[in-house]
Amino acid sequence: MSGSEERGTSDLVVHTKKIEIKVKGSGQECPHRTSAAAQGHPRPGSRGSFAPQDGRGRGRLVPACILPKPQSRYTTTAMTTSGESSHNPDLRVSVAGIELKNPIIAASGTFGYGVEFEDVVHLDKLGGFVVKGLSREPMIGNPPPRLWETAAGMLNAIGLQNIGAAAFLEEKLPKLRQIRNIVVLANIFGYTREDYERTIEILNDGEGIAAYELNVSCPNTSEGGLQFGCDPRSLDEVVTTAKRVARRPLIVKLSPNVTSIAQMAHIAQEAGADAISLINTFVAMAIDADTRKPRIANVTAGLSGPAIKPIALRMVYDAAHAVNIPVIGMGGISTAADVAEFMLAGASAVQIGTASYWDPCATEKIVDELQRWCEDRGVSRLADLVGGMILE
Repeated sequence: MSGSEERGTSDLVVHTKKIEIKVKGSGQECPHRTSAAAQGHPRPGSRGSFAPQDGRGRGRLVPACILPKPQSRYTTTAMTTSGESSHNPDLRVSVAGIELKNPIIAASGTFGYGVEFEDVVHLDKLGGFVVKGLSREPMIGNPPPRLWETAAGMLNAIGLQNIGAAAFLEEKLPKLRQIRNIVVLANIFGYTREDYERTIEILNDGEGIAAYELNVSCPNTSEGGLQFGCDPRSLDEVVTTAKRVARRPLIVKLSPNVTSIAQMAHIAQEAGADAISLINTFVAMAIDADTRKPRIANVTAGLSGPAIKPIALRMVYDAAHAVNIPVIGMGGISTAADVAEFMLAGASAVQIGTASYWDPCATEKIVDELQRWCEDRGVSRLADLVGGMILE
């Protein structure tokens, strides 16, 4: 496996290679050729397992085996006059006027630009996917090391490495337009209001983008480096600016590193957001006690994965009760039950992020799992779960 960089795609690239897989019970070998844009680590009790810690107390990354696209276990059934299947649960949801075939969205920064996963996941089976953050100019990101495994999670400080908005329109979007029945969301970030404004103006010319997701967890360099999403006035100004120039629905991705997520959600709504997504990563760090050096070159990094799920769920619940616009929930989701929890807390859809590191097929597998979850519990229309937590 090579750790070489690919411009603006992912921190690690698994190059195409032959994988010999023993078929259980047959004694035969099945050769496959496959590739993936990301690899990572499984968590205990999931699709793989952590390796034991070594003598220095460090866990070793053991990637899940990357298989070819999984075939759906479901067959096409007759459609009723209303357009709904006569047998399968209706997984459709709507966010900011965008109809999604199901609530599963691949999160920004964990799914490349989408095209890198085309030979691993059936992109048209997902509700949608968010391309990695785009800026007005290309960015090379932070120096390594910039990933570190933690208990039930991971730290990352990639540094928003990307090819730039103009290059995305020229190199990536045309390939995405060739794939039918997909929903592409573009994540946008900047360090001044003018950065956001210019990036959106560039992307406005791109055909095939369904909506913009505004990453406000970036330092506002004109205001001393305070994150846009952590200061009420800065958040109001950047969302107002983005909404003024955007020709597509605007989803504001909120930072969890605030005193009141409900307040920030309300501010985003009042400034013009068509929907909000939350949560982004928590600011965190790790230190090597032997060398006394930080595990991440940037010192601090963003914490994600199953470890943050209970906090993320609470924040989604608080935000959903503070706004009248759709909420997209994220933070440690890796199973269909997790999806249901976030929807019961008030999310109309969810994003899957870190799970794609330990299993690049996680998003598609969760779609299948979610359908089975609904069938087993007699849920005929998934959207009915939104905000349906019972307090009695």
